[in-house]
Amino acid sequence: MHIKSFVILAAAATMALASCRTDGNGGQTTEFKDNVAAALADSGRVDPSCLQWTREPAGYEVKGDTVIVTTAPHTDLWQRTYYHFQNDNAPVLQMKTREKFFSFVVKTDFTQSHHRFDQCGIVMYLDSENWLKGSVEYENEEFQHLGSVATNNGYSDWATTAIPADVKTMWYRFSRREDDYCIECSTNGTDFSQMRVCHMAAAAEEISFGIYACSPEASSFTAIFTDMKITECAWKAHDGQQPDE
Repeated sequence: MHIKSFVILAAAATMALASCRTDGNGGQTTEFKDNVAAALADSGRVDPSCLQWTREPAGYEVKGDTVIVTTAPHTDLWQRTYYHFQNDNAPVLQMKTREKFFSFVVKTDFTQSHHRFDQCGIVMYLDSENWLKGSVEYENEEFQHLGSVATNNGYSDWATTAIPADVKTMWYRFSRREDDYCIECSTNGTDFSQMRVCHMAAAAEEISFGIYACSPEASSFTAIFTDMKITECAWKAHDGQQPDE
């Protein structure tokens, strides 16, 4: 059974966030679950009760199919490598699934980013030591870094390329094929380029995926997320060299 093209995902997220309240133990209230369940009922793949923040941002707002996130200073996702420090306090809005073949697309607008490392993008956050993200990180008025980070067993890597500072929007596509993952980017929402293919040992069954924004240094900015959808897996099977017997 294939996952359906699911263009109402953004509306589901906005309905959920608009009514989101937590109980005294940090759990989601019945109102939150019912609203998301109704909006996501047709997918059959994503657990609607799990659309939630790992940590809430400094502020967020929902307008139609748009999620607006304001970051707090000194928020980040990074583990150990090179810098040796551990930062695990970025707000992440996610949902859960066991579906093995699908793609998730979102457009990010980071026009307001202005300080080194301000960032927003796509994420699969499993726990503090196992996660995957893709984003554009502000550097200065001349260039910024388009890149991705894969963190396995508590160690992060960072693969980047420099892009002009006047790029202010980016689409991302996160795809899963069984236990392997792909992040792609696009400047127009149609033509996607591969950023990273990786295997995540901790992401073999149920995963959590969604969006994030953060400001690792003494900054704050507003990120805008739109055009969210889930589709059949757009990352096609490899047609080159066959696996060894």
